[in-house]
Amino acid sequence: MKQSTLSKKEIKEINSDIKKIYGIEEFFDKTNNVFLLDDEYVMSEGMVIFFYHEEKLIPTLHLLLKDNFLKKIEINQGAIPFIAKGADLMRPGITSIDPGVKEGEIVSIIDDQHNKPIAVGETLFSKEELEPMEAGKVVLNIHHVGDEVWNIK
Repeated sequence: MKQSTLSKKEIKEINSDIKKIYGIEEFFDKTNNVFLLDDEYVMSEGMVIFFYHEEKLIPTLHLLLKDNFLKKIEINQGAIPFIAKGADLMRPGITSIDPGVKEGEIVSIIDDQHNKPIAVGETLFSKEELEPMEAGKVVLNIHHVGDEVWNIK
């Protein structure tokens, strides 16, 4: 795996992307050592914290376990084994949805018992469209516990 240290300019560009997508000001500061692994994974503090998916920066579950800044969709216990194996989220598995969730938004999928993120996904519908639905695929699973991104050291 090829690892390269990012310049201050490159870190500034990543900070700009993070602000644009997630609304977080100056995610990385001057004290952070930030690396790019295989032109796809952003590493800092010894772990992968963001990765590129379809040219969009996506936070990893390792980062979200420390600070879950994404809007959340909570799922029931029956849905967990499927989501943890990479399945897309179907409407019957959802127990609650954070206010303001929009179509195309990156969200964390959390279990209803421990409130821990088990996957990161992209919504196919807004909260207003999702709530009255009874069936169907509603969130694309981008990253889940045990996948390739999870296992990078």
